[in-house]
Amino acid sequence: MEIKVLRCGMLSTIQDLGRPGLRAAGVPVGGAMDAFALRVANLLVGNDEDAAGLEMTRVGAELEFGEDTVVAVTGATAGGPEPWRPHFLKAGTRIGWGQFTAGCRAYLAVAGGFDVPVVLDGRGTYLRAGWGGWHGRPLRRGDVLTVTPPDRTLTAGNWHIDPRILPAYATNPILRVLAGAQAGEFSPQWTQSEFEVHPHSDRMGVRLQGAPLARAVTTELDSTAVAPGTLQVPPDGQPIVLGADAQTIGGYPQLAHVISVDLPLLAQLRPADRVRFSEVTLAEAHRLYRAREHALALLREGLAQKRR
Repeated sequence: MEIKVLRCGMLSTIQDLGRPGLRAAGVPVGGAMDAFALRVANLLVGNDEDAAGLEMTRVGAELEFGEDTVVAVTGATAGGPEPWRPHFLKAGTRIGWGQFTAGCRAYLAVAGGFDVPVVLDGRGTYLRAGWGGWHGRPLRRGDVLTVTPPDRTLTAGNWHIDPRILPAYATNPILRVLAGAQAGEFSPQWTQSEFEVHPHSDRMGVRLQGAPLARAVTTELDSTAVAPGTLQVPPDGQPIVLGADAQTIGGYPQLAHVISVDLPLLAQLRPADRVRFSEVTLAEAHRLYRAREHALALLREGLAQKRR
């Protein structure tokens, strides 16, 4: 099936769940900023959770679908079809998303998944290197995307997923963190501060602004491994929370690390949104992760039964 791009939106890229296992070679994990939203979108249309989908940022695309298909949209509130449920579309259907009313990134999954080449074990777009996804770049008007033929009958019932499994998306979330390697060099009162999302944020990192965070020592640090969710503090004291396209090593002090279940909240932050942080234990982070995966497993099984 072909999908014609009538309008490309602000920043629309093909993404999957990333390229794990290549960070030692300097390759970022990449993939969807809100991996939870993409996983659910794929489940709703009968795809594997890591199938390639479309990540739209702040302003959505307009697309024309060349054949009958099933789609689902998740993540940000983007207009268009009702989110978090599957929709059957007839051939020739056009769907457009305007400026998002809540959240930063929306995800479109199409039954079968977008058919793009596998590069370094992943299909996602890595913009800084210019490879992966759709020709290594965002979509443009006039592009014609192809979709892998689905391996099952197309169906979309009139039902919704339980909203209780969704992340607590908000414009002023509290992100739970684990203490970083240099946490002891900053006042523990930093978690009482509120920060505003800076406009110069992207898939590599979410820049924050607020009362500067002062480090108690001035010694230089060797570069060490970082990951999506690492909260670094540059010399100006304004923290940066690394995103999906984060570099693999960094030399700034590491104050904290956002736990994996709260990375979707980070992904949906927009400029002028506000955020606070709360420290949790590693045991609590593991408990929250297991609870989320259990909820997704129940959704996966429930959807499988609907398709039998």
